[in-house]
Parts: sequence; C-alpha cells; structure tokens
Amino acid sequence: MKYKLKVIIGSTRPGRKGPLVARWFLDIVKQFHDFEVEVLDLKEINLPFLDEAEHPRLQNYANEHTKKWSKVISDADAFVVVTPEYNFGYPATLKNAFDYLYAEWQEKPMAFVSYGGVSAGTRAVQALKLPVTTLGMMPLPQAVNIPFFTQFINNDGVFEGNESLEKSAKLMLKKLISWAEALKGMRDKPLSEKL
Repeated sequence: MKYKLKVIIGSTRPGRKGPLVARWFLDIVKQFHDFEVEVLDLKEINLPFLDEAEHPRLQNYANEHTKKWSKVISDADAFVVVTPEYNFGYPATLKNAFDYLYAEWQEKPMAFVSYGGVSAGTRAVQALKLPVTTLGMMPLPQAVNIPFFTQFINNDGVFEGNESLEKSAKLMLKKLISWAEALKGMRDKPLSEKL
C-alpha cells in the first residue's frame, strides 16, 4: 500500500533555500516505494492570512483557496515540513497554513526537515510541535536537522547533504511509514470502535 505523503515547503521569502533542501530530500524519498509524494510549496499556494469567518472545525469554508487547501490536506496520510528557523521560531506562513484547517490534519504523522545556523532549525521544530499536537497530529521525534546549511549548497546552487544527513532522513522516513500505517488504521476505524 502507498501512503500519500505531502512535503510542505514553509519558507516563502525571496532568496529562500527551502526548495533546494526539499529537492535533496525528495531524492531520498524516491528510494521509499511506500510513498506517493506531492510537494506543497506555500509560496506557490499563496494562502492569504486566514480569512475564514467561521471556526475551521465546522468545515464551512467560504473561500475557494480554503476549499482547495482542505482537499489537499484531507487527502494526506503523512506530512514532512521543510522549514528554516526565524528568530527561534518557524515562518508565519506555516502557522497560517495550519490555522486554516482542523479536522483535515487529525490523526496523521508529521516529520520535520529543518535548516539553519548553529541550532540547525531545532528551535523552529520544537515550537512547531505545539500547534501540530493541538491539531491532533503525531510529531515524530526523528528528524533531519541541518546546521550551517549553506555549507551544503555547491557552486551550482544544488544542496548536497552528507552521509549523516542522509542517514537521518532514511531513519525518519522508516518511522514515518510505521506511523502512517498505524494512524491510517486508526482513522479508518468506525467511530463506534473509537469510543
């Protein structure tokens, strides 16, 4: 069985490096035939700041961009967020994307590929775990944390991770498969069995 993995690129600013990191990560994901992958680049999706009048738990969406976002996230079995660290936190675009929806995120695993300076984006990941768990997702402890990430970008502008980063990515993806399987089984149970 293939699990629908959505890789979310969180940075939207000009000159961002998230797509370079994501491209490297996606080459590793291709080695795992358990996933059917879709990249969700928040810059291309271009969600406005949350503009729905009703609480997302009601799923009574007024705007077409919300309806599209809902469909894409509902369809997922697992997520990987590729994020930089901004001022000990994550980009506002990520929080905005989370806040649009509620039920669509529930009972799905989320893993993280973070990049930054000395902290390798780990503070951004720690901060992300609060909204992620509040939305009912399972944040994986296994992650890919890339310190001083510019050292891995070659003269052609291609991100080339080292053996340690690749090992971290493969371990994380193996765990993500296990969680995707477990949580899909949980989501597929009839409501009467969940109570």
